[in-house]
Amino acid sequence: MRTEYDVVVVGAGPVGSTAARYAAQHGAQVLLIEEHAFIGSPVGCTGLLSRRALQECDVEPSDSFVLNKVRGAFVHSMDGNCLPIDGGETKAYVVSRKIFDRTLASMALAAGADLWLRTRAIGFSNEGDHSLLSVIKDGTPITIKAKVIIGADGVRSGIARMAGLGQVKKILPGVQIEVPYDATDPDFVELFVGSQAPGFFAWAVPVNDKIARIGMAVDSRDAHRDPGCVLEYLERLLRDNSHVASRYGGGKLDLVAGGIPIGPLGQTYAQGVMIAGDAAGQVKPTSGGGIYTGVACAKIAGEVAAAAALENDTTARRLEEYDRRWRAKLGRELAIGMRIHDFIGGLNDAELNDLLASMNKPSMLGTITTYGDMDHPSILIKKMLSPGNSRHLFGVFRAFAKAVL
Repeated sequence: MRTEYDVVVVGAGPVGSTAARYAAQHGAQVLLIEEHAFIGSPVGCTGLLSRRALQECDVEPSDSFVLNKVRGAFVHSMDGNCLPIDGGETKAYVVSRKIFDRTLASMALAAGADLWLRTRAIGFSNEGDHSLLSVIKDGTPITIKAKVIIGADGVRSGIARMAGLGQVKKILPGVQIEVPYDATDPDFVELFVGSQAPGFFAWAVPVNDKIARIGMAVDSRDAHRDPGCVLEYLERLLRDNSHVASRYGGGKLDLVAGGIPIGPLGQTYAQGVMIAGDAAGQVKPTSGGGIYTGVACAKIAGEVAAAAALENDTTARRLEEYDRRWRAKLGRELAIGMRIHDFIGGLNDAELNDLLASMNKPSMLGTITTYGDMDHPSILIKKMLSPGNSRHLFGVFRAFAKAVL
């Protein structure tokens, strides 16, 4: 069994598989390790991917993993009103994460990467121009010699911690269930804002016209003290929200719980190490989605890792290129997303009702349809502030725009 590689990627989700593929394509000998016995299991994501996310992953929509297509959203405020956002065409896909993740892992293997399952990283040390990564594989301790390690090991990254890079600024507790649900329109996701999901939002993502993934994440003091309370919020939504309760068929087909990282690490590299994806906080603070942003960064990480390994220069100074390039690509959008997250999270129900009402005008809805972008919300905000739209905006929206741009 080979135990010496140019690049070792820890975590075989979409981000890790993409980093491994790009490193292999750029000439490195690559090992991809995953602590679980199967790729894509357990599932820890809603599975709603934008068209741009699929494009960034270098895959075409396929019946093998696409379960439903989505073109818009119904946003429900606490006063019972609904903001309908119709993109007019497919904007996102509801996918089977198990099949999708395995597709990306297969692409990494086809590029030449090796894969170890049931392999958990437990420590590493720098030794000259390489690192020693300690793992437990099938219960057996093994030491792997690597020039560069890429940590794509999730929201509570052990690699980031062991490298002294810390953790992301904030982790939102989240929970999701798959349930019988009579969707209003299976082409639309449903979002629920306000005190029913304080600080963030709840969602109902239709898998088809009879099944939906209903979940939420919460950013509040009680949730950070007791992450388990998010399940209580979800049960309350199912019981007390008349729109949801009238469509919920009862029971649970599946349940997953996890955390959404909000706010990137201050530094995503160290000697012989780079951090990518959820582990680096490369997640959209507005939606919690991390596939597009994480994979975009993973490509850079894989390319830089391969080049540095082949140059035999894996110093922090050399790997800083990764940090600089991904921030140039996504840093501003993530920063604006964080300001949007903080502002909206600070609004009370009445202010959120006003904000959505100010957007529920024909001209504003037309602007949203034309310029709405799941991955780059700053584009839409700027268009909303054009003189033709400004007369429709309530004071809370003007304050919102001033705060985030």
